[in-house]
Amino acid sequence: MKPDDGYIAYIVNPRAGASSGGKRSGRHFEEYLLKRGFDVRVGVTSSLADACEFATDAAVDYDCAMVVVVGGDGTVREVAHGLEGSDKPMLVVPCGTENLLANELGLDEGLRILIRTFEAGYTRSLDLGSANGRCFTSIAGFGFDGEIVKSVSEQREGHIDYYDYFWPIWRTFWHYKFRPMKVQVDGEDVFDGPCLVFVGNISRYAIGLKILHDADYGDGLLDVCIYKCASQIRLVKHSVMTILKQQTLCKDVIYRQGTHITVSSEVPGIPSEIDGDPGPSLPVDIKVIPKAVKVMVPEGARPAGMRKQIIRAFR
Repeated sequence: MKPDDGYIAYIVNPRAGASSGGKRSGRHFEEYLLKRGFDVRVGVTSSLADACEFATDAAVDYDCAMVVVVGGDGTVREVAHGLEGSDKPMLVVPCGTENLLANELGLDEGLRILIRTFEAGYTRSLDLGSANGRCFTSIAGFGFDGEIVKSVSEQREGHIDYYDYFWPIWRTFWHYKFRPMKVQVDGEDVFDGPCLVFVGNISRYAIGLKILHDADYGDGLLDVCIYKCASQIRLVKHSVMTILKQQTLCKDVIYRQGTHITVSSEVPGIPSEIDGDPGPSLPVDIKVIPKAVKVMVPEGARPAGMRKQIIRAFR
């Protein structure tokens, strides 16, 4: 990309997560672009709605060549939603708590990899998911996972980090009641009973857990993993098997791929989460939006595994 190609929309969430390294890389990458002669137009968000609005404006502006988003998964989700259907490529500068999509794309908060990715100009198509009309880029979780995110969100005051999840996870583990959910994939009844459900576009979840191991963010499909689970003991067993990457060998785990997934329950109030933010209560109707956004990625990059993610999280 050359400066004559157009300006770069630079969308920054100053409140994203707790990663000072990512924010520092965001500032240094902007300085790099300016030194190279690019016209960088910064939009600072005060809400997630701002991120979507800035991206929507950039998507239809002929003079805009690409969009850089500096933020966490929520900000990236809203920018991707605003760019849906556009040919403007998006480059993610991760500075949230988890940065699920950035990790899947092979990006970290280092300046060197951002510059290398930008200069190579290699792009891939990114599918999006739509849950009751709400966009997501990475993973939607139902039941236990949704309860944890709901608890963290209710007590959130400003930036959060991994330590903010400790007590919500601990309390939820001991008090959660595993209620029945019904899952359909492309019209087929897949399961009906107490369970945990994950639907997503990427292979790795929090701290690098490879829950949706076959997921490819550009294949036009969403992956579904159902853990049959009615007790804390079974949850511990599922957790251990997932850490060992052996969960799909278990008879009480169901793995599917599809384009249209519904998750419902006769029990009211079961929560969900999308990309780490509270999602809609059940029932939830999920559809894939194939090849919705172009994303810049390092050529040949792969997601970081559990060990590397844990080191990143607590360094």
